Amino acid sequence: MAVNSLSGKLSAVLVKQTKPKDAVYKLTDGKGLNLEVRPNGSKYWRLSYRYHNKQKTLALGVYPQVTLVNARDKSFEAKQLLDKGIDPAIRRKQQKSVTLDNTFAPISAEWMKTRAKWSKGHADKVRQTITTDALPYLGNMPITDIKTSDVLYVVRKIEARGALDVAARVKQRINSIFRYAIQTGYAEYNPVEALKDVLTTRKVQHRQSIQLDQLPAYLKALDSYQGNSVTRYALQFITMTFVRPGELRSAEWKDIDIDKAIWRIPAEKMKMDEEHIVPLSKQAVDLLKQVKELTSQYDLVFPGSHDHRKPMSENTLTYAIRKRLGFDATAHGFRTTASTILNESGYRVDVIERQLAHGERNKVRAAYNRSQYMAERVEMMQAYSDFLDGVKAGAQVVPINISNK
Repeated sequence: MAVNSLSGKLSAVLVKQTKPKDAVYKLTDGKGLNLEVRPNGSKYWRLSYRYHNKQKTLALGVYPQVTLVNARDKSFEAKQLLDKGIDPAIRRKQQKSVTLDNTFAPISAEWMKTRAKWSKGHADKVRQTITTDALPYLGNMPITDIKTSDVLYVVRKIEARGALDVAARVKQRINSIFRYAIQTGYAEYNPVEALKDVLTTRKVQHRQSIQLDQLPAYLKALDSYQGNSVTRYALQFITMTFVRPGELRSAEWKDIDIDKAIWRIPAEKMKMDEEHIVPLSKQAVDLLKQVKELTSQYDLVFPGSHDHRKPMSENTLTYAIRKRLGFDATAHGFRTTASTILNESGYRVDVIERQLAHGERNKVRAAYNRSQYMAERVEMMQAYSDFLDGVKAGAQVVPINISNK
C-alpha cells in the first residue's frame, strides 16, 4: 500500500482536523516523528529511526489517546535511548516482560481467545485439559523460566495414569501456547520442541463392538436392564441410530422433530463440524416418546442423573454395557456392528458412510450426497430397526433382505 508523506511542523489543530484519504498517508512532524492517517480515519503515531544501519519503526500510540505533545515526549525518550546505543523497540519488550503478568496461565488464556473459530464444545475440552493438567504445574511460572524438563514432568504425570492420548494432546497444546508466546513477544524459545520423540505410545486398539452372534443375547439383556431408565433408553436409541456417543449425550429436544421423524445434529456437535441428519425409524420415534415422559422438562434428551443440566457422563453407556449387561464392548462399537450388517446387506457404501457421518473431502459432492441419499437413508434406518426387532424375537442373524426395498 502506497504511503504519501506531507512534510512540515505539526500543530494540535492540524492533527485534529486532518481528514482520511483513499490511501494511507503521513504527516511529518520532523526528526522521524510521523502521524499515519488511514482511509478509515484512524491516526497512528510512528517514529522512524535507524539502528545498526537498519531502518526501523516504533509505534507510539493512537490519536487522540496519545496527543501531539505526548507523541513528541515519547519520541524524545526513544532518541535518548538511541543516543546510548539502546534500541527503543527492544527496551519496550523488556519493560513489557517486567510490567505485564507473563506467567503461563494468563498467556494460555490469551491464546485461547485467539481460537475464535473453534466450536464451543471443542474450546471447552481444550480449556479443561489445560486447566486440569498444565496449570497446576506451569500456571504460576514466568513463561521465560519454563524449561523442557518442566513440560516433560507434566506429560509424564498424565502418562502415569494411563491417559496417553491426553498426554499427547496436552503436549501439543502447550506447544501451541509457546508458539503464540514467541509470536507476541512473551518468549524467545519453545521448550516443547525438544520433546518430539518422548511420548509413550500404545498399540492402536479398535473399539470393541457387539459380535453378530452376540446380538440376540445383547438385545434381550438390554430389554430387561434393571439400571437407570434413561441409560437403558439411551442404549436402545444408540443401538438403532449408531451415532457417536458424544452426539447422543449432547442431543437436545429442540434438535428433534418427532412428527417428521428427523434428528438434526448441529454442526458444532459433530466431529466433522457439519450438520448431520438422522432419520428416525418408527421404533426410534416410539422410544423417544417414552423418553420424553421422563426428560421433556430438560434441554437434554439424555441428561446426567445428578445434574440434569449436563449430559450423562462419558463412561455411563460403556459401563452399563460391560458391568451391568456383561458384554465386552463399547457404546461406540454399535457403529461397527451396524456398518458390518448394512454393508453385508447390500446397501450402497456411500449411503452407509453418509449415515455414519464420515466426512466427505469433496465439499460439492458432500452437499450433493446429503440431498440425494436421504430417501435411501430413511429406508435403510427403518429396515435396520426392523432387523433388530426380528433378531430380538428370535430370527436368525442374517443380512437384511433389501431385494424388495
